[in-house]
Amino acid sequence: MKNPDELCQKIGYKFKDESLLTMAITHRSFSADNNERIEFLGDSLLNMIIAEALYSRFPKLREGDLSRIRALLVSGKTLAELATEFQLGAFLRLGAGEKNTGGHRRDSTLADAVEALIGAIYSEAGFEVCRERVLSWFESRLAVLNPESSHKDAKTRLQEFLQARKLPLPDYQLVDTEGADHQQTFIVSCSVPLLKAKISASGTSRRKAEQAVAEKVLIALKDTK
Repeated sequence: MKNPDELCQKIGYKFKDESLLTMAITHRSFSADNNERIEFLGDSLLNMIIAEALYSRFPKLREGDLSRIRALLVSGKTLAELATEFQLGAFLRLGAGEKNTGGHRRDSTLADAVEALIGAIYSEAGFEVCRERVLSWFESRLAVLNPESSHKDAKTRLQEFLQARKLPLPDYQLVDTEGADHQQTFIVSCSVPLLKAKISASGTSRRKAEQAVAEKVLIALKDTK
């Protein structure tokens, strides 16, 4: 496991009480003193913070549309993507069995740890600091939101993006499957004409992995404009 101080640098928050950070990165397979309770707190905070941000950003959107966009932003897939950006898996405290079956790459485990970090920051620094950190993590995703298309999944949006430019459809390839049969992680790559390199992502099913990699490709394509 990496030095937790490196994780503090990645998330932009230095814990004064290191026990809170330790709790947030401890999976139930490692210890009875784990991140499940503080994850519950973080989940509620995350929903509130993102709801407030969307309410302010889109004053004309109806409740149903706001709820749908919030659900996409706080989904396990999005949180797992954030965790990957933080390289959070390398910092997790996992039991031997969980570690051996690829738990540090499992979307649900990563998403839970992100929520636990939110709960830990709130517990130490209060709501305003927690809110500022969460919004900084989601800044790029909030900036590119399009309410007209946010109800569509990533694969559909990527296909429409390419079709609008009369380009070939994305090529998804299953790269690897890891873990036991009941806890598999699927790694899928995607190549599109506008990007030189393939992009990869993982998920607990091939479908989820394809959605995750499509989202990453969409973000990469925005950077090419």
